[in-house]
Amino acid sequence: MVEGRVELPHSYRPPAAGARRVGDASLSDEVEVTITLRGPQLPDADDVTGPAMGLATFGARYSADADDAAKVKDELEKLGLHVYDVSLVTRSMHVRGTVQQLNTAFQITLGTYQSADQGQFRGREGSISIPAPLNGIVTGVFGLDDRRMAQRKNAPPQASAAALTPADLESRYQFPPGDAAGQAVAIAEFGGAYFASDVRAFCQKYARAVPQITPISVGYPLLSLEQILQLPKPDQKQLLDFSGEVMMDVEIIAALCPAAAISVYFASFNEKGWIDLLDAVVKTKPLPPAALSISWGRAEDSPDWSASAVVEIDQRLQSVAMLGVTVCAAAGDDGAGDQMNDDRAHVNFPATSPFVLSVGGTMLTGTPPVEIVWWDAPGDRSQPGGGSTGGGVSTVFPRPAWQTVNVESLNTGSIDGRVVPDVAALAGEPFYDLIFRGQDRPSGGTSASTPLWAALLARISAGLPNPQQRRFLTPLLYGAAPGGQPVGGVGCMDIKLGNNRSPGVPQGYAAGDGYDAVSGWGTPTGTRIAQLLSQPE
Repeated sequence: MVEGRVELPHSYRPPAAGARRVGDASLSDEVEVTITLRGPQLPDADDVTGPAMGLATFGARYSADADDAAKVKDELEKLGLHVYDVSLVTRSMHVRGTVQQLNTAFQITLGTYQSADQGQFRGREGSISIPAPLNGIVTGVFGLDDRRMAQRKNAPPQASAAALTPADLESRYQFPPGDAAGQAVAIAEFGGAYFASDVRAFCQKYARAVPQITPISVGYPLLSLEQILQLPKPDQKQLLDFSGEVMMDVEIIAALCPAAAISVYFASFNEKGWIDLLDAVVKTKPLPPAALSISWGRAEDSPDWSASAVVEIDQRLQSVAMLGVTVCAAAGDDGAGDQMNDDRAHVNFPATSPFVLSVGGTMLTGTPPVEIVWWDAPGDRSQPGGGSTGGGVSTVFPRPAWQTVNVESLNTGSIDGRVVPDVAALAGEPFYDLIFRGQDRPSGGTSASTPLWAALLARISAGLPNPQQRRFLTPLLYGAAPGGQPVGGVGCMDIKLGNNRSPGVPQGYAAGDGYDAVSGWGTPTGTRIAQLLSQPE
């Protein structure tokens, strides 16, 4: 280590999986990074069960120290970097400099990498070092490496005349009446674009009002279809694939919450994008959304994550939960293996965070239709049309005290980790009726069941007799309802059939009576959940 410098803990990153270094990054290129700072310790995951906290109160208790931020700014400016947009409440600051300046500031050598799925991108290997005076103050540096840390199902099924309509979904899951008037819903996107014409066509098809929808750039450009179609063919394809996923999120929520204000946050799909997007949600004014829908993720123990990123993202999810927002996170579409291909069971992050509502997937089969765990051969996306719900036991996050369920990991010697999912909804056949680029295009995956739950929570929130009753939902599902049964067991329809086996994990996790690691408590009975949440404490 260079004298006067220290290694930044948990900053190590191996070479990006499946990528090769093809050269050094251009020294003159300008790069923006996000620096995260220490702050007062947040409550333990066991304790995030109380009433929602206002942003002012949260900031007064948990913001970074102004003197710490000033010290970091001073040290980085000595190295020629430009520091701006300092946010104490989110414990972060944005910093800009050239590749050459960043190489010097953090004792790294940024490179250009090539991979089959991402093309060419900037990356790094090894650990970061920082000036010794910042030791213990700076907790992370994000944005130096652009490897992809967000993925989701992007192979839509063929057209299906049986695809479920918004009214079908409301009926099946017994949504409480209303249109989510007075509520806000946020959607996280890591790439792609929003096409307003598709939302208008979809809402018109089902005689629903078009809600107020606001795309918000968080360091990622707001693209139009015309701009996408001017790009090279490979870039077009990727962005259109991502845009189909964006429009699925938006259309599901728009049709079910036509009077809500919907914000669609667009961030880059690297670690920095995750942190910046969640920071933006934390700072939402005047009030945070009822729910944030995240249909993206990556295996929690993928070596591509830096350990510091998992910690920082999780802390921001906790901040959002403490503000009374339920983050709905997709459990993944690759079964028990989660695309890791090492013959061990894995689960998706951020769905494994104890500060989210993890959402799994179901499908309908038979006549009359029975709802079972979603599984299409071979149980992951390695083959066209394949996939199944994620679910299992975390190897990263301990099981919080409020998650009073008995599920063992398939991995020998693993910890008693956080179990996912918490709940489920339709992900597979017969899929959701949707419109993309003016054409009917049904689709699904846990990328669809997740925004459905976000929409349901906005509808429930609109009907609460007291807005102060809105709280982070997940721990409440494991608490006792009147009569002593768990709220999740009373408020959800139990899914008892199916499993999430996938290549390399032939056993998978199985559904059964009560809570399980493929469907959680089951699919929602919305009116019953609303009634339980409306009970005075």
